[in-house]
Amino acid sequence: MIGHELGGRYEIIERIGGGGMALVYKAHDLLLGRNVAVKVLRQQFVHDEEFIRRFRREAQSAASLSHPNVVSIYDVGQEDEVHYIVMEYVEGHNLNEIIKERAPLQVDEAVRIASQICDALDHAHQNQIIHRDIKPHNILIGRNGRVKVTDFGIARAVTSTTITQTGSVVGSVHYFSPEHAKGVVTGEKSDLYSLGIVLYQMLTAQLPFLGESPISVALKHLQEEFEEPRKMNPLIPQSVENIILKSMRKNPQERYQSAKEMLHDLDTCLLPERRNERKMDFMDLDDEDRTRVIPAIKPQQIGAVPVRSRPAAPTAEEEERHERPAAPAPAKPRKNGRAALWISLTLVILLAMGGLAWYVNHSLTVPDVKVPNLVGKTEDQARQELTGLGLVVDPNVIRKYKEGVTAGYVFAQSKEEGAEVKKGASIQLSVGMDKELKKMPDVKDSSYEDAVKALVSFGFKEDNINQDDPKFSDKPVNTVIAQKPGANEEVDPDKDQVTLTVSKGLAQVKMPSLIDLTQDKAVQKLKANGFTADPVIEQEASYTVDKGKVIKQFPYDPGMEADPASKITITVSSGYPQDSLKYTLSLPVAPAVEGQSSKISVEYSDARTSGENKAWGNRTIKTTQVLSVDLVLSPNVNGIVTVKRDGQVFDTYSVTYEDAKNGTVPPITLPDNGGGDQGAPDDNGDRNQDNNGDTTGMNFPGNGNGHGNPGKGKGKNKDTEAVIYKKDH
Repeated sequence: MIGHELGGRYEIIERIGGGGMALVYKAHDLLLGRNVAVKVLRQQFVHDEEFIRRFRREAQSAASLSHPNVVSIYDVGQEDEVHYIVMEYVEGHNLNEIIKERAPLQVDEAVRIASQICDALDHAHQNQIIHRDIKPHNILIGRNGRVKVTDFGIARAVTSTTITQTGSVVGSVHYFSPEHAKGVVTGEKSDLYSLGIVLYQMLTAQLPFLGESPISVALKHLQEEFEEPRKMNPLIPQSVENIILKSMRKNPQERYQSAKEMLHDLDTCLLPERRNERKMDFMDLDDEDRTRVIPAIKPQQIGAVPVRSRPAAPTAEEEERHERPAAPAPAKPRKNGRAALWISLTLVILLAMGGLAWYVNHSLTVPDVKVPNLVGKTEDQARQELTGLGLVVDPNVIRKYKEGVTAGYVFAQSKEEGAEVKKGASIQLSVGMDKELKKMPDVKDSSYEDAVKALVSFGFKEDNINQDDPKFSDKPVNTVIAQKPGANEEVDPDKDQVTLTVSKGLAQVKMPSLIDLTQDKAVQKLKANGFTADPVIEQEASYTVDKGKVIKQFPYDPGMEADPASKITITVSSGYPQDSLKYTLSLPVAPAVEGQSSKISVEYSDARTSGENKAWGNRTIKTTQVLSVDLVLSPNVNGIVTVKRDGQVFDTYSVTYEDAKNGTVPPITLPDNGGGDQGAPDDNGDRNQDNNGDTTGMNFPGNGNGHGNPGKGKGKNKDTEAVIYKKDH
């Protein structure tokens, strides 16, 4: 798992713990940029649907808890056969490590830890969640001293398939409540019993019950009393011992009725007025699980033979009958008696001989039975059929694998079908069984060709070895990264199919275009496209790209296949170079005919346009106006402004870097329009300004004679070479 990216988000860093049901890893959340703890279900439980269902349900229930002393659940997920829970990562140690290192703890420290555990249990119980596995291994102590209870709800997910797993019971049976040991329903008071044991262990460095096996420890929880804490550690105040005694009562009714009640005792037990309070007494109630006194069995009674009773004393009547002489029998003739005796003996002998003849006849004459066809029948069917015919199945049944025979079916019999045998004869059966399977070898991390050779040597047919679509991975190209069946699975090389997945190297992603994006947006776009490394940011001056935007990217151009782990260099514009010069040109424009509309369009080129003309804008005017055109000049690039009037080039103006820098830009004059009517001539044949005469200040083209005059209104006359412009460094 180390180095694996679980769920496309959690990068496994190292293993930090584990128990009978799951392994715990430290991981990094790539999305949120924080460390988390990931609990992964052990492989032997991934096919237990009931377990998985409860595992998810309880993890989701625990996620509903929000308390400073409860480890937060962030996520629950599944990737292939990997079921995992993502939770808060606590930097520190678990309480079990602290107890091993320096128990017994100081009384105030132990009480402080127990109080925080109890506070967490109170919050959980209010949300109808019972922990069921409170023990030091599940108590985390952060570097700031904060206590965090973990594994909420997980113990409830344990089914009968896990109760005998080494580690799951052994690790927890020392903290079982009596009702937990009985296997009956556990509740809030069971958690408080376990907390009492944790407090006991923190203060004495001992467990209350020890035994040679989990069962013996569980029986002690049910039947025996524990050594009182103060006998092992006299520094424990009586008020603290009372808390332990009450929380560890075998009868749940005698314990604390809630975590809140126990928490109140923990918060006040170290007050001066409580330290030396009277020891708590309890009424011993009858419990069917307690140890009982049973009369001992004397050794001479073991295996003794029953004594035969004496005959009863004879009654007076019997004694009289015994002592009284019997009456004499009547005399019979001797001859008749002897004849009767011989007749009787003869009859007895004849009867005995007849019986013997009948017995011999029936014992030695056994009927024949035809053997039925048993091939193709199940073993049970064959047995029933033979028994019904009076035949016996030989106990030495031949069991072996036979090609084409289903396990449990008869494929041969010692006597052929139709053979005649005596009733009671024994028939031996040959019964098919499953082929002995082999453990699948591990061929991962080898080349595909080497893996095929190894599998063929193992017994697989080359035609049964298939290659899946290659996958991206950190392994070299053509290296086997997955196999199905997995290593150590039972397989039949003669018929099973094998699928191998090979690496096609690191995953490639398409390089996006970052040009003209801001730096922040460029970094976000890299992350969104799968790049994992932070980019290298460089600065470079630019005339063409606005400050803060990306000028170029390296080493991949947009659309190229790229390694997502490679470092991308982003060059960001720092703005215009230091020797650049900003200059604003005041550009006079006039209509073709004063008072009539003309469309003016302005184009420019400067250091920003790389020699290309860019549109500055359009204006529709009826009178002369002054337009402000901003230029950026460099020592090697001049500014050029082109004016079009009604679609025709009107004039072009050039501003050099040196003139702009030194303030020596030559003045701009409006050229003659070649005979266009700029206005009505006055009596002297000259064009007039408007009535006020103060709106121009420019020399205008003539009316056809090639000359014109400034206006004669109230405004001042302007020199024919006047110009409006300004410089801005």
